[in-house]
Amino acid sequence: MPLDQIDVDKLEEGKGKEEGKEMSFLDHLEELRWHIIRSLVAIVSLGIILFIFQKWLFREVIFGPTEPDFLSYRFVCGLSHTIGMGDNLCFTPPDFPKIATGFGEAFIISIKVSFMMGLIIAFPYVLWEFWRFIRPGLYPDEKKAARGMVTICSTLFLIGVLFGYYIISPFAINFLAGYDVPGVQNTPTVSSFINYMIMFTAPAGLIFELPIIVYFLSKVGLVTPEGMRHYRRHSIVGILMLAAMITPPDVVTQFLIGIPLYVLYEVSIIVSARVNKENEEALR
Repeated sequence: MPLDQIDVDKLEEGKGKEEGKEMSFLDHLEELRWHIIRSLVAIVSLGIILFIFQKWLFREVIFGPTEPDFLSYRFVCGLSHTIGMGDNLCFTPPDFPKIATGFGEAFIISIKVSFMMGLIIAFPYVLWEFWRFIRPGLYPDEKKAARGMVTICSTLFLIGVLFGYYIISPFAINFLAGYDVPGVQNTPTVSSFINYMIMFTAPAGLIFELPIIVYFLSKVGLVTPEGMRHYRRHSIVGILMLAAMITPPDVVTQFLIGIPLYVLYEVSIIVSARVNKENEEALR
């Protein structure tokens, strides 16, 4: 046998032993530490880049839903004209000032927004690092079942964030900024506005992960499609309550988040049914 072939065989054998060896608890902690460090480096790097371009970030992204030419307002108005309703469905946000009251508040808010946006953008990479950490501990069939999970989770999260940004936030801002109390002047602070924008977007991204959560719960037998169908009416009440908690007390906005949540629930039933079928076939 050629010498180079012997070296390759030894290399492959050594690699196999390296992959199959047991890791101690401290080794796992060390591995987790590096995954966390790489995730933080990605978030911080993106945060720094966004902080450098903070003027564009605030003007085009953060304060975008407060501008009359925002995409959502133009789309709804165009749809109104398309279906022959003229300007009946057209609406724009009220013009309101956004003030910073604390000393250095503008600087702190710029840092907060930059790194929050960095976290959202880096979410697929952070999820991928988490997957790299848990993947070696899975069985081959579990790895096969979870194939593409990072892409699916990242896609659902980003769709949820975009849904909150383009659908929930325009209607919520229009309601909250235009709500009047006699004798009270509504002058929101920038900090308050940012907190509400986070509330409109980040929870929506997490809620859109419902099918993935149901997938794993169905895998371990904690959720069944029969149970989800049986408690469908209860889930509708829960969805409306959840929509009321993460949106302002505006019926339109609550239905805007409630309808997609119900659709996700029905999709989760289909996912659970498929997983249940696979579990039954595996037991045969």
